[in-house]
Amino acid sequence: MGLDLLLGLQWGDEGKGKIVDVLTKNYDIIARFQGGPNAGHTLKFDGIKHVLHTIPSGIFHQGSQNLIGNGVVIDPVIFQQELESLDKFEIDYNQSLLISRKAHLILPTHRLIDAASEKAKGAKKIGSTLKGIGPTYMDKTGRNGIRVGDLEFPHWKKKYRDLANKHEELIRFYQVDLTYDLQALESDFFAAVDFIVDKIRFVDSESVIADAQAKQKKILAEGAQGSLLDIDFGTYPFVTSSNTTAAGACTGLGIAPNKIKDVFGIFKAYTTRVGSGPFPTELFDEVGERIAKVGHEFGATTGRPRRCGWLDLVALKYSVQINGVTQLMMMKGDVLSGIETLKICTKYEYHGELISHLPFSLDKEHINPKYIEMEGWQEDITNCKSYDELPCQLKEYVSFIENFLETPVGLVSVGPDRKQTIFR
Repeated sequence: MGLDLLLGLQWGDEGKGKIVDVLTKNYDIIARFQGGPNAGHTLKFDGIKHVLHTIPSGIFHQGSQNLIGNGVVIDPVIFQQELESLDKFEIDYNQSLLISRKAHLILPTHRLIDAASEKAKGAKKIGSTLKGIGPTYMDKTGRNGIRVGDLEFPHWKKKYRDLANKHEELIRFYQVDLTYDLQALESDFFAAVDFIVDKIRFVDSESVIADAQAKQKKILAEGAQGSLLDIDFGTYPFVTSSNTTAAGACTGLGIAPNKIKDVFGIFKAYTTRVGSGPFPTELFDEVGERIAKVGHEFGATTGRPRRCGWLDLVALKYSVQINGVTQLMMMKGDVLSGIETLKICTKYEYHGELISHLPFSLDKEHINPKYIEMEGWQEDITNCKSYDELPCQLKEYVSFIENFLETPVGLVSVGPDRKQTIFR
C-alpha cells in the first residue's frame, strides 16, 4: 500500500500539527521524517494547547503507532521533557512510540557550537533556533555522529567523549564569549539517555515501514518546518539543515519514491516567517500588525514574533511543483476576517523583468512583488461548520488560489481547535 505525505509549503508554522492530529484517525502509523526540536507542532483540543517538538502529532490518538524516522535528530533532554508532559494523559508511549536506530542524537556540545557560530556571525546571523540542529546534521554528513542505535552498545560513551572533545576545540575556534557548564549539561544529557533507553523501543524503521506496507496498513509521513526552508530548495542560506520537501520523506524514512501516494500541502491564507531571510510580501504596516496579533504569530519553539505578509502564490506554486502536491489545505482563513481589501502576489519584477517563477535570489534589492486585489470578508467564520456557510468572498479567495496553482483546496481551517476544520 502507498504512503501519504503531509508537509508545509511556506517558511514553516503552517499548521501541520493540527492537520496531522485531525487526519490521524484515518491512519495506522504517523511517521516524522526530518528535523528535530526546532519544530513546534501545535495541537489544540478539549480547550488545551499542546506543542510537540520531536514526537509525531498522532500521539494523542489511541491505537495509532508513532514513528520517529532516521532523518530526525533527537535531543534526549528535550525529548524526555516532551515524554513526561504526556504522562498526565496516560499515554503508553512504550507501546505507541518507536524510534529509528539510525536517527542521530543532538549532544550538549552541538547546541554550544550552534550558539557560538550564530554569535560569531553578528549582524549576518541566519536566525538559528539554537537547538543544535545544524551542527548535528554536519556531524551526520561528516560521518562523525552518534546514532540512537549506538546506545545499545557499550562503546558509545567513549565515542561521545571523543566527539565532545572535538566540539570544544571548535567552540574555542569561534573566539566568542560563551559561558557554559558542560559538566552540568552532560549530567542532564546522560540522565535523559538512560530514561529513553528504558522507556522507548528502538527499531529498524525502514523494515517497520516495509512490513506495514506489506500488511496494507495506512501510513502518513509528517514533515517539519516548511518547503521554503529546505536545505537545497529553500531561501539559502536562511534555511534549515534537512530536506523538508517530499524527497526528504524517502531518505528520512527509507521509502521508495513510487510508494508515495497523496501529498497534502499545508499553507496559511497569508505568509509568515520567523528569523532572518528574504520575504518579498512582508508587511510593515498596521495590516501586518493586525495579522500578527489576531493570528497569535509567535514561534511555537522559540517564542519569537513571526514576520507577516500577503499570500505569495509565486512561492507557493514553486512548492507545489517540487513536492508534487495532490491536495492543498488552507489554514488560518479566520485571521483575515475584517480586512477590507486583500492582496495576493502573482508575479515578481526581477531585474526589470516580470516573472512567474521563483528566481535564484529573493533579496529585496532584486525583487518587487506584483499583486492582484480581492474583496475581503467581514464575518467571523470561527463557528462555521460547512463550506457552504463560509462568506462568498472567502470562497472566491479559495477558488482563485486553486485555479492559479492548478491544485484543489480540500480543507479550510477556521480556527486552532481540531473541530474548527472544514473538509470540502
